[in-house]
Amino acid sequence: MKAILEDIPSKKGKASFYSTRITVPSFEFKWHYHPEYELTYIVSGNGYRIVGNSHEHFASGDLVLLGSNLPHTWWGKNDDGSPSEAIVIQFSSEFIEPFLRLNEGQSIKELLAKSAKGIRFESDSSLVEKLQSLSEKKELNSILSLLSLLQDLTEKPTANLCAVSYHNVISKKFETRINKVCTYIQNHYSESISLKQVSDLVFMTESNFCKFFKKATSTTFSDYLNDLRINEACHLLLYSEDTVSKIAQDCGFESLSYFNRVFLRKKQTTPSLFRKV
Repeated sequence: MKAILEDIPSKKGKASFYSTRITVPSFEFKWHYHPEYELTYIVSGNGYRIVGNSHEHFASGDLVLLGSNLPHTWWGKNDDGSPSEAIVIQFSSEFIEPFLRLNEGQSIKELLAKSAKGIRFESDSSLVEKLQSLSEKKELNSILSLLSLLQDLTEKPTANLCAVSYHNVISKKFETRINKVCTYIQNHYSESISLKQVSDLVFMTESNFCKFFKKATSTTFSDYLNDLRINEACHLLLYSEDTVSKIAQDCGFESLSYFNRVFLRKKQTTPSLFRKV
């Protein structure tokens, strides 16, 4: 999927790195990337986090470290209509590199190398406290606090988001069209979506659209849609008491047998066994 290049305020000479807390009605779909590393903590919100070729459900407490130029977006809103909140910290390789050359910085260097695939952490009260206070730190104290936070993260269990490092291919040609298509899919995945519908959105023939979508996302339209639907099904299997049949229908699968086949292929287990585990 082609992503939009985002300019980060830390480049403008105001600070060595960028730290802020954002409050919005909802997280809107905006597939983008930037050369800075990014650490994002979801204070309040739930929905879907897409990082490179990783599609996962997220909720409050989600903590992720993203490598340079790794495309990403968070999309969703709180079920009760309350605002969504996140703490976002972004810093450049030019800023962090001098510290990584120190012997004491090797563990952070290894952590940032792993972030090329995206890293998810289990947040705890100590990490959250440091995240929340970082934007209040001034001058050198802010840099020391960031380094301390990164050092703490090196000691936490991690999970890679992408199976392999994701290399973004920059192309202005596809930005508007792929964002339009993916936004439509995000908003209508629970409904029947035909190849003709999404092809018409960007004024393409179905054949040309398939080539365009595969080139932009490194996957087929049907696989992309099924990944999104299966991830939502997993969330409902774990956090609702709905029947497997109802979950399949609510996630856009018109046939229970097809849902079961796709689920088995994607998760290597059945929906019923997944729920029990």
